[in-house]
Amino acid sequence: MQDKPLAEIGGKALWTKELDAALIDGRIDCAVHSMKDVETWLRDGIALAAMLPRADVRERLIGADSIDALPRGARVGTSSPRRAAQLKAMRPDLVTEILRGNVATRIAKVESGAIDATLLAAAGLDRLGVAVGATVELDVMMPASAQGAVGITARADDGRVLALLAAINHRDTFAAVSVERGFLAALGGTCHSPVAALATITGDRVAFRAEIMTEDGSEIEEGGFEAALADAPGLVAALAADMLADASPGLRSLFTGG
Repeated sequence: MQDKPLAEIGGKALWTKELDAALIDGRIDCAVHSMKDVETWLRDGIALAAMLPRADVRERLIGADSIDALPRGARVGTSSPRRAAQLKAMRPDLVTEILRGNVATRIAKVESGAIDATLLAAAGLDRLGVAVGATVELDVMMPASAQGAVGITARADDGRVLALLAAINHRDTFAAVSVERGFLAALGGTCHSPVAALATITGDRVAFRAEIMTEDGSEIEEGGFEAALADAPGLVAALAADMLADASPGLRSLFTGG
């Protein structure tokens, strides 16, 4: 079903529910996920046990050297509400079209001329050894929450496996992604809600930036803070509340449902 956005046919749970069921049933002891695909609220009985060192969080543009270089009216394929909103905010003339499928399928669509360009996560391309595209810097386009991170889940009551996985946990990645996911939880958004978030850990401090936006990119609320990592849970909740309070009713409804 590649003609509809994932948000319309089950959202992120499409990627995780069978692995979650296998964990709960005891058929597997742990599951490895792209953290960007893991729902904000985990199923009861499942714990996020560890994360690997985070890869490149940036985007790569396939089909042009930069977003500015795209021709007027260019057709950009993406199934991400965030990417579509960010593109339209920068270039209202661009036309976004639903594009799903694996990396090879998406690149082939550009090469065949079916679309003019697409955006893919740099981390995914690097892991596949696919050296294509122009890197989009963070001051141009912020990533999705948890982009570039690989996480491992296990049964919450399986102390043996949790202890084994703790030995390979990358502290800074786990902390950063936890802050970003905490922001999503405080917003109450869904797969339909365009949101970008990035936490950077330096020692015991965190720098956090976030954006929420309307689907057409016509309104963007931005916010952030730098603080002690221990204070981050309360600060992301307060920031989410402030950003929603400042948003128009239309933008707010994407996260609160009304």
